[in-house]
Amino acid sequence: MKRTMTPTPVPAYNPAVRRAVYAGTVAALLLSMPAVAQSNEELGRQIAEEADRRDLGWGDNASTMRMVLRNRNGDESVRELRRQVLEVNEEGSGDKSLITFDAPRDVAGTSLLSHTKILDADDQWLFLPALERVKRISSANKSGPFVGSEFAYEDLVSQEVDKYDYAFLREEPCGDVECFVVERYPLYENSGYTKQVVWWDKAEYRVQRIDFYDRKDDLLKSLTYHDYQEFLGEYWRPGLMTMENHQNGKSTDLVFADWTFANGLDEGALTPSRLRRAR
Repeated sequence: MKRTMTPTPVPAYNPAVRRAVYAGTVAALLLSMPAVAQSNEELGRQIAEEADRRDLGWGDNASTMRMVLRNRNGDESVRELRRQVLEVNEEGSGDKSLITFDAPRDVAGTSLLSHTKILDADDQWLFLPALERVKRISSANKSGPFVGSEFAYEDLVSQEVDKYDYAFLREEPCGDVECFVVERYPLYENSGYTKQVVWWDKAEYRVQRIDFYDRKDDLLKSLTYHDYQEFLGEYWRPGLMTMENHQNGKSTDLVFADWTFANGLDEGALTPSRLRRAR
């Protein structure tokens, strides 16, 4: 990978450095680190690990979502959903989540249960109330669209660090913030993407944008994150995620509201046998 500039080493997280960055004193961040030469691959992974470290320990959360599907002519359809997520810190596994549709009536009760794995195939099940059955999603179909949206099934599992290899690309402005730009390459089988380019802001390591490249290595989609809010004094969550498909002209918005944490969610509520009761 060609180095485009000399990258800044990424520090381990500590509150003092965080406050310094917030105040705009980037020099304090640099002085807190020894000058260590790193490859682009090492630095890319270090950035991903730091982003992951800053979002550990929240336990479980829940939110409501409004999904807005927009075709290339700008026509819209809207769906109402609920989402629950359980943090899992086990070797070889990632977080578990349940998405349930409440409206419109023709999709109400449809539920997607996801158990994230690291390099093994993620476990995903879809409950279709019209058929009254739970369907397991084949790993070969994870790149397919989720209920007609521009989000693929693989986009809806937690993005665990060890699912990818990394390479630092550059630093650049992204909107009103400065970002690290890192390329990552899926290590798991049957991904619909050859690579993803991720923008993490340098202050809080929040994802600002992800570009997805298809199996021909052409730009397929871009996911942008907006309206972040901080919860429990340290956990950031977006108010809006927009997935734009550059090849078909369609897009999907996910609008989040009603975030709650520490709801007492346990793994027993996130099993395939419970999907029929998700309504």
